[in-house]
Amino acid sequence: MADSDYESVLCVKPEVHVYRIPPRASNRGYRAAEWQLDQPAWSGRLRITARGKAAFIKLEDRTTGELFAQAPVEQFPGIAVENVVDSSRYFVICIEDGNGRRAFIGVGFADRGDAFDFNVALQDHFKWVKQQTEFAKQAQNPEPGPKLDLGFKEGQTIKINIANIKKKEGAPAAKPRPLSTGPSLLPPPPGSKTSTQHSTPQPAANPGLLFDLGGFSSEPAASTDTWGDFTTASSSSNSQSSTGWVQFQ
Repeated sequence: MADSDYESVLCVKPEVHVYRIPPRASNRGYRAAEWQLDQPAWSGRLRITARGKAAFIKLEDRTTGELFAQAPVEQFPGIAVENVVDSSRYFVICIEDGNGRRAFIGVGFADRGDAFDFNVALQDHFKWVKQQTEFAKQAQNPEPGPKLDLGFKEGQTIKINIANIKKKEGAPAAKPRPLSTGPSLLPPPPGSKTSTQHSTPQPAANPGLLFDLGGFSSEPAASTDTWGDFTTASSSSNSQSSTGWVQFQ
């Protein structure tokens, strides 16, 4: 099936009113206020369909779908559909009977949103028609201009330097960093040979400081010596060799 034989539905509105309109008196446009809006000539359903580049406004019976009138639209805006000058809910369309006879009638929508959808459906269709026409022109007459040729000419080669890549792949793994060999921050252990050779002699303690503490004397006291009992026990234990105590000299 060719594209021109396929018919698509663009918009459906369940309620529309048709009016007989007087001839246009001047070029100022149609006015819906001059119609008998309270006495429509016909009421029914409106459908907008598209076949190829043309659109069709079809007025049909709500129940049976019988066609009342049809207005082919080849461009929009145009003579086939015109807005009135005093309202956004009323339009003038040109209907045809298929035998070459034409007539202008008024159509109106009770809801303003239905009138908006009617208008947008025709705008979107002919915007698509314009795009398709431009695409067809570009396909038939491509814009001349130099084309970028990225192909290799005969005998042409390309050289890639991978020396750095091999060097990086064969490089040895990084070794752990050795500990610092500088002088240790810790002093040598006391009593070692090293500390004996390099230690600085310390001044002798001042005996006067010991005397100032009290309880200390250069001569032991006879009656106040708290260690007397231990001295007696030590001397008495020297004669007992079976106690297991080690005698310190």
